[in-house]
Amino acid sequence: MSEFDLFVPLAGNDGTPFGERVFKGIKLRLLEQFDGVTFFPQPNEGYWRMGGVVYRDEVVVFRVVTPKRRSARRFLASLKDELKRVLRQEEILIIERDVKTL
Repeated sequence: MSEFDLFVPLAGNDGTPFGERVFKGIKLRLLEQFDGVTFFPQPNEGYWRMGGVVYRDEVVVFRVVTPKRRSARRFLASLKDELKRVLRQEEILIIERDVKTL
């Protein structure tokens, strides 16, 4: 079983919020693909360093759990590319973990 966390910024690089429609669309796509999604709507601060400059984003997290690791990776890689393009982001962080359910 694999668990994937998708970290999505709340605003563009110019500070303009993306709006609820973006997040609702992501939730619906993940629900359709994985038959379940957990959304953590509270803003989380993310920091990273690039070229000697520290950047900061506020992000929300979407989580899915699936036994279909390979197809999940393909779907999420495609979604990541789309979100990077549409949201004009250099990167969208997706973390994968092996998990066991009770």
